[in-house]
Amino acid sequence: MLRVFPRPEAGCLYLILLFVATLFFLPKADAQVLPLEQNNALTAEWLVYDADAQELVPYVAAVHSEKHALHQWVTVVPSQPFRIGFVAQQNLCVFLNNQLIFKADSSAAYRLNISEHTAAIKPVDGKMLLTVWHPAQQPNVKGFYNDVQSVGQENESVRRPLPLRIREYVNQNAFIIILLLIGLMYGWLRINYPAEFQSLFDIRSSGRNSKLDEGMLAKPISSWSSILFILAFSLSMALLIAAIHTNVQHIRLFNRLLPVSEANITTKVGIYTLGIFLFVLMKYLFLKFMAFIFGLEEVVVLQYREFIKTLLFLGVFLPFVMLLYLSMNAFIPEIILLVSNILVSLLLLLTVLRVFAAVNKKATVLNLHLFSYLCATEVIPLAVVLKLIVFSF
Repeated sequence: MLRVFPRPEAGCLYLILLFVATLFFLPKADAQVLPLEQNNALTAEWLVYDADAQELVPYVAAVHSEKHALHQWVTVVPSQPFRIGFVAQQNLCVFLNNQLIFKADSSAAYRLNISEHTAAIKPVDGKMLLTVWHPAQQPNVKGFYNDVQSVGQENESVRRPLPLRIREYVNQNAFIIILLLIGLMYGWLRINYPAEFQSLFDIRSSGRNSKLDEGMLAKPISSWSSILFILAFSLSMALLIAAIHTNVQHIRLFNRLLPVSEANITTKVGIYTLGIFLFVLMKYLFLKFMAFIFGLEEVVVLQYREFIKTLLFLGVFLPFVMLLYLSMNAFIPEIILLVSNILVSLLLLLTVLRVFAAVNKKATVLNLHLFSYLCATEVIPLAVVLKLIVFSF
C-alpha cells in the first residue's frame, strides 16, 4: 500500500428579561454564498494505488472496497483558504504529499484548512497529492465536502480586530478525564463535608434559609469547605465553557491576555477555572467597595451569601450538561451549542434573580437607591459575563 499520508418586583424582573432577550435577538448581517471560482476545492475524482501498474487509477467503490488509502490531486493556492469538512472515524489520517497534516483522535465531525499546512510542502507540477487513510477500514470519502464560507463571514473576519478561528479537531478524551475528576471531587466533598453538601444540594431546602447560613456561609470565603465547593463549581463551569467554545468560537479576551494552544484542552480548562474562581472570590471585595460607595454595607453579606448558595446549587447540574455535549455534539452540534448556551445563561440569570429576591426581603428594591446598587453589582456584571461566555461570536 502506498503510505501517503417575586418576586423581585415586576419592573426589575421585566428589565432583566428584556435585556437578555435583546442579546438573543440582536440582528445579524445577511450572508451571501461565495461563487465557486476558487482554486482550492475538492472534487469527486478519488484515486487508488494499483500495485500491479504502479500508478494511481480512478477509484471504483465495487472494485476497490478493500483499499484503505484514497488519493486526490488538488491545486492549493497558499494565499487562499482551502477549508474542508468531514466526519472521520477514530485514527483516520489526512496526508498532503506524504506528510501527515491531521489525525482524528475520536469519531466526530471535523473541519480542516489545508492551506495552513502547505508552508513546508512543495507541489509537483503545480499540484499536491491529498490522501485519506485509515488503518482498519476504507475511509468514507463521500462525507468530505468543501467548507465554503459566506461573504458575510469573510467580511466579518476582516472587520474584527481579533479574528475567530474554527477548531480543527476536538480531544474529547481530555473532557472525559476532567469530567471524571469533577465527579471524584463532588464525591470527596460529600464524604468529608456531609452536612454542608446536604444543605447546599438538597432540593427541598434550596428555596428556604437553612442552617448553612449560620455554618459554612456565615462567612462565605473564610472556611476551607466553602473554598473547595467554589473550586468544584469553577472547574465544572470552566469545562462546559471550554467545550461549547471549542468547535465554534473562542473567548477573545482570554485569547488576547493568555494565549492558549487549541490542542491543549487541559491548559484552557485550567485557565478558565482560575478565572472563574478568582471572579467568584473577588466579587466579595467588589460588593464591599460598591456598598461603601452607596452606603449599603448591611446588605453585602446577605447578597454574597445568596450569590454563592445559588451558584453552587445550580452548578452541580453542569456535569450533566457536559455529558449531553459529549454524547450528542457530533450529531447535532448546532442544537447542542444552543442548549448549552441557554443553560449557562439561565444559571447566571437565576442567580441574579435569587439575589434580587433575597435583598428585597431586607429592603424593597423599589427603593431607587437600592435598585441602582443592585444594577451596578448584579445586572452590569451579568451583561459582561454573558457577552464573554455566550454572545462572544
